[in-house]
Amino acid sequence: SIIRRQRQELKLLIAELNDRDNELNDMVAVHERHFQAWEDDRQKILTLAEQCSFLTSELNKKNGVIKSLSKKLRLLESQHNDSKIILENIEQKFKELSQKVADSSVHCRALEEKNQNLHFSVLELSAKTGQLQAREQELLTVLQMKDKTLTEATDQITEATSKFRSMENALRTAKLKNFSVNEEQHDLKLALNDVMSQVNKMKDVLSEKMKESSKHQEEISHLKEENGCLRSELMLAVEEAQRKDQLYQCTKSKQVRIEKELSSLRQVCVKQQWKLDFLHANLDISEESLQ
Repeated sequence: SIIRRQRQELKLLIAELNDRDNELNDMVAVHERHFQAWEDDRQKILTLAEQCSFLTSELNKKNGVIKSLSKKLRLLESQHNDSKIILENIEQKFKELSQKVADSSVHCRALEEKNQNLHFSVLELSAKTGQLQAREQELLTVLQMKDKTLTEATDQITEATSKFRSMENALRTAKLKNFSVNEEQHDLKLALNDVMSQVNKMKDVLSEKMKESSKHQEEISHLKEENGCLRSELMLAVEEAQRKDQLYQCTKSKQVRIEKELSSLRQVCVKQQWKLDFLHANLDISEESLQ
């Protein structure tokens, strides 16, 4: 009965050991699957990190382009402001020249009226020459004075006309400069519009890249959380495997101890069997002697 009970316990222990072995195999398979998943996640994280670094480098390049475009924009704005100041100065000079031309034209009209009056007076004097022979000397002196004033007036008229011509030339040059400045201002406005459109496009691209970068950062944080969960699960699985290994070692030591006890019991059984055989032999001999 002891041997049967021990055999039954041995069978139960062997069945338990087989179950534990199967559980260990399952745990090893699960551990391998977890390790493979962790390796895949690590590869994904590495690829995402490379993509993130590439996107950050692209973002830095776009930022450099935007900075250069902003510098160009500021330069164009300064040039535009300078051209505005130059245009205002030219307009001021044009106004001053137009005022001077108006003043000179008024002066010319006054001189022309004076010249016309003098001409009329000369005609009157020439008509009255026949009648005023006695006062010829006085009239000659007056005529000489009038001639002097006429020559002075003609000199003033010629000087005014030369000034008027120079002012007209200056006005033409100012108009040409104004026209060239307007063309340059138009070109600068077109260039400014192109630069602003490029800046808006780059801002849109930058916002899209920032959105993609935020998405990648969220994915990386999510993967980091999953990696942490997987690491904790792996640590738990390792601890469970260690506990099972300890249990297996305990069961193994228990099995060794039971095998030792079983071998000792076998030796005892063999000795008892020998004694029984010896007693049977003695019993047969005694029965034969009794017969």
